[in-house]
Amino acid sequence: MKDPSLRRSVTLFRAFLREQQEPERCYSLLARDAADQVEAYGGRVADRVVVDVGGGGGYFTQEFRRRGAQAFLFEPDLAELGAAGQKPPDGAVVADGYLLPLGDGVADVAFSSNVLEHVCDPQTFLSELVRVTRPGGLIYVSFTNWLSPWGGHEWAPWHYLGADRARLRYEKRTGRPAKHTLGENLFAHHVGHTLRQVRARDDVRVVAARSRYWPFLAGAVTKVPGVREFATWNLLLILRRYP
Repeated sequence: MKDPSLRRSVTLFRAFLREQQEPERCYSLLARDAADQVEAYGGRVADRVVVDVGGGGGYFTQEFRRRGAQAFLFEPDLAELGAAGQKPPDGAVVADGYLLPLGDGVADVAFSSNVLEHVCDPQTFLSELVRVTRPGGLIYVSFTNWLSPWGGHEWAPWHYLGADRARLRYEKRTGRPAKHTLGENLFAHHVGHTLRQVRARDDVRVVAARSRYWPFLAGAVTKVPGVREFATWNLLLILRRYP
């Protein structure tokens, strides 16, 4: 896959900056972009089974359905299903990503967008995505790594000075509690460590490891130790179930 355009990256970034004011536009745009990425690596999703794990309000599930997929949402947080005013897709299931209520190999595509940084045990989470994917199927995983400029989420970039300090600064500045707390619902996962873990597995093959949003050298930046922890911003892994 060739690197995406600068225009695309700028459009997504601008939408993200307006996420609180225009959630529908932001997440709908992100969902279309993610579905484009899935199809670029795995072909059209029409008539295929897509499992969206941790998809929140269901923007990704709805986009896959618009493209003709049999898409299903599994979300552990009931509050997230109604986030941003989005009506959850029909058939949405409240379920833990560590233990999905699905049989082995039922999905053509297992999809997870910006979830991995919110799970304590990423290996177990990934294993569950692999389990429900058929041999030869595609696994799409992206997450915001800890040393990314957005690694601290709402209290970024002050997380570089320490998570507790950053969270307290956010609460003092805004007058409301932070949504995320390190070690509870946000975890410090890193690009290099994640890549080593994934490449050591014998049940998947890495199709691509790249920055999800970077407009140039998106694959190359993940190959440079140290630099990749800051410059990747958001790691996108495209995996193929093996055998």
